[in-house]
Amino acid sequence: MTRLKNKIAVITGGNSGIGFGIAQELKSEGAKGAIVGRNQKTLTSSAHQLGGDFIAINADVTSLTGLEKVFQETSDKFGKIDIVVANAGGGINGTVADTTEADYDQSMDLNLKSVYFTVNKALPYMNDGGSIILIGSNAAHRAYPSFGLYGAAKAAVIYFAKAFSNDLLDRRIRANVITPGTTDTPAFEKFVPTEQIEAVKEHFASVMPTGRIGQPSDIGKTAVFSGF
Repeated sequence: MTRLKNKIAVITGGNSGIGFGIAQELKSEGAKGAIVGRNQKTLTSSAHQLGGDFIAINADVTSLTGLEKVFQETSDKFGKIDIVVANAGGGINGTVADTTEADYDQSMDLNLKSVYFTVNKALPYMNDGGSIILIGSNAAHRAYPSFGLYGAAKAAVIYFAKAFSNDLLDRRIRANVITPGTTDTPAFEKFVPTEQIEAVKEHFASVMPTGRIGQPSDIGKTAVFSGF
């Protein structure tokens, strides 16, 4: 299928999990572009799977210099960008009683500042009429133990989609947010002991109407819809 033929996309956190699922689905519809991450091993592997139409850029999305590098390199390779997916992020465990200022800054930089400045730095390199896709989380709507900062950041990301849409009306650049529920990604390994992962997945699946947890490809298909 070619609904996104010749569209140029940048996906932050595109080297694994939801981001890679999005990259795969965009590619399947004809898009090309760049995936961004910090783990060179997974970047290399993911870029190899995507093929020659995608490049891998090792960059820190919490750094404005790093973001500038991402969009400059993508533009130099492919030309103007049509789709920007601000997907990079991650949960940091901690309650209000035990979270330090450093924890707060790290979480907000990764999950909120990076989203804002991904869009900010992308705009000079984007075509008018393009698409911005932000990745939220159901943690924005439901409080999970020790995920207060993550949930608050994702709630702000949902607001950003509204604000960006308003700001960019004159350029006809759309901004949408996808808010996944529990999704089968390597993130489980960061928060659940290995021997408990399957049981936890089964629990989440049992409370979902579909009888299963989400797959990265589910989010990817939604991104395709938002991208054209």
